[in-house]
Amino acid sequence: MTKSIIDQVRVIADLILSNEGMELVEIEYRREARGWVLRLFIDKEGGVTVDDCTHISQEVGRSLDVEDFILVPYALEISSPGLTRPLKNERDFIKYQNHLIRVKTFDPIGNRRQFKGKLLGISEKRIEIVVDGGVYQIPLSNVAKANLEIEFYKGRD
Repeated sequence: MTKSIIDQVRVIADLILSNEGMELVEIEYRREARGWVLRLFIDKEGGVTVDDCTHISQEVGRSLDVEDFILVPYALEISSPGLTRPLKNERDFIKYQNHLIRVKTFDPIGNRRQFKGKLLGISEKRIEIVVDGGVYQIPLSNVAKANLEIEFYKGRD
């Protein structure tokens, strides 16, 4: 049932967000200590603002009220994915080429399952990442989790 709700919310949110020049990064629908929470993570070029989140919350909330397919009380939350946003699909890996990322794999590659390095790109359903001077190719099907990493730059003395 949870997957069905997420799928229905995705259809509604994708339409609203695409009209606003934004993208849906992720949806969470789960029971927490205070009850059911429906959490949408949204993004746009240059990042989202609090006003963006408020506006999308109102639009999505109205549509969900009209459709009325979530039968239990829930809290709707709209948020930015943050600086360490998840990379979920091929489009994300293309968009964030040459950025620092962290990847965890289901199965080891070269005796390791965690990689932190510069994303070179993606081709033939494999991401290429430079880690400690070596280049690793990781099949998308083996990516358990991938996120952007915060890059800290050292200034001049």
